[in-house]
Amino acid sequence: MWLCLNNCFISVVQNRDDPSILLVRARVAGHIERVFPEAKVFTDPKADYLYRANIKRQIVAKTVAASIQKINYDNFKDSVEDDELHLAYMKVWGVMEKLQHQV
Repeated sequence: MWLCLNNCFISVVQNRDDPSILLVRARVAGHIERVFPEAKVFTDPKADYLYRANIKRQIVAKTVAASIQKINYDNFKDSVEDDELHLAYMKVWGVMEKLQHQV
């Protein structure tokens, strides 16, 4: 699952060895900690996503639900303050907008 939050981009997948744990991944240093401040982040230079943290599934679910409850904007793109992240999201938006017209 990709999570495009207005202050970070993270990817969440199941830990291969323990289904009670989710592997939270990020491409940018600090993005995991913005959502999960207590996470023990490690790097894997050989992996697709450099930054990673194993977090209990329940904690991820509660934290993501809390993020949804805190939404206070009516336009997601306008809520992204980081210029580089905004640019990346605009590129994703454009690709998805094209897909909308293809199906």
